[in-house]
Order: sequence, then C-alpha cells, then structure tokens
Amino acid sequence: MTPTPVGMRCPECARQKTEVKTMSSVRSGPDPVVTYVLIAINVIAFVAEMASGSAVAGGGGGRVVDEGALYGPVIAGNNEYWRLVTSGFLHAGIIHILFNMYFLYVLGQQLEASAGRVRFATLYLTSLLTGSLGALLLSPHSVTVGASGAVFGLMGGAVVALRARGINPMESGLGMVILLNLGITFIIPGIAIGGHLGGLAGGLIAGYLLFVVGERRRGEMLALGGCVALAALAVAGSIAVAGGQGLSI
Repeated sequence: MTPTPVGMRCPECARQKTEVKTMSSVRSGPDPVVTYVLIAINVIAFVAEMASGSAVAGGGGGRVVDEGALYGPVIAGNNEYWRLVTSGFLHAGIIHILFNMYFLYVLGQQLEASAGRVRFATLYLTSLLTGSLGALLLSPHSVTVGASGAVFGLMGGAVVALRARGINPMESGLGMVILLNLGITFIIPGIAIGGHLGGLAGGLIAGYLLFVVGERRRGEMLALGGCVALAALAVAGSIAVAGGQGLSI
C-alpha cells in the first residue's frame, strides 16, 4: 500500500489522478457571442458616459448617467421605466467597469458555452431586472448604476448549473468568489447592496428554472416562461416600490 494525501491506496490506485470538475471541465458548445456583445454594449455605454461629461475615475455626472441611471424619484415621477435596464449598462468610473467586465468575461466564457446563448441571455437579463428591484427596495433615493446585479445573477446561476452537474461550487472556487464579493458588498461603502442581493437571488431562481426544470422533458419552454414571469414581476415590483414610496421629483 502507498500513503497518499487521502489515505492508504494500492500502488495502481496511487498512480491514478483524481479528476477535478470545474465549470471549464464541462464546457461545450459555441463561442460565447452573447458575452462579447454584452461587454461591447457596456464599453460603448461607458465611452458615451465619458463623452457626455462623466469623470473617468467616477463620481457621476453627465447626460448619459442623468438620463439612464436607476433613481426612484424619476421612475415614479416621469415614468422612465427604461432606467431599470439602462442602469445595468452604466458604470461609476473605470475601476467599476473593469471589475464587472472581468467577471462577466470569466463567467460568460464558461456559462454561456455550456448553457447556450438563449439560456445565458435569459439568465443575464432576468438577473439585471431583479437587481434593479433589489436596489430600489433598499435604496430608492440613491442613484444606482452598474452591471453588478446581473453579474451576481450569473454567479447564482452558475452555482445551480454546477450543482445540477454534480459539482460542488465550493470545490470549484465559485462559492468562495461569491462569499468574497458578498463580503466586499457589505464592507465597502457606496455599493448597492440591494442590487447585488437582488441579482444573486434572481440568478438562483432563474438558474433553477433554466438548468434544472429546463433539463427535464419538455421543460425548456416552461423554464423560459418562468424566467419571463420572474422578470415581469421584477419590473412590476420596481414600479410599485418607486411609486409606493411617495417619491416625487
């Protein structure tokens, strides 16, 4: 018998390597085109922010941010519901967009290729809208921008996808990444806690629909319909929260 880090094994077994499963190991399918498109939209939006007067280092300002950021009083007073979506493509400075685009690139490379473009896009947009709802629930009077809610949703969806394939998210490293980012969310001031938590919750629910229900026989349409319903509820909830707070211009 041969001693190994996991105990005593026979010589033949000791020479065998244990396969470690990660998202990359189950990756298959076409190139992550949706991921690249989303990154391109975010970058173009950021360039437009800078051109309209926003500071590269952050701090807000500029016409693009003024007309596209998530802000409860404007949504309630002017019925500017597009802000629920456009806010997820704007960023408060170069560091903000670099972090979000890095995580979008890493998660998108693996998740879109294994899940497919339609399910990946559905997960992203659903998480973006639930993130907007979360931000309005906790801080309706704050100006909120960033793809963080959608990115947290991708993390939640990836957890479900890994579990559905028999992979422990903690062993893959994703679980620790989520815990670390949640810690940063609560420690560093100025971060939209509601946006992150709302996106994560939406990603977990949408991930279950897409990667568990959707894998069942004739379950794909049910999964997509469930995500559409979840996104619609997030929009309706966001409008109700903004109006119900008694907000005005």
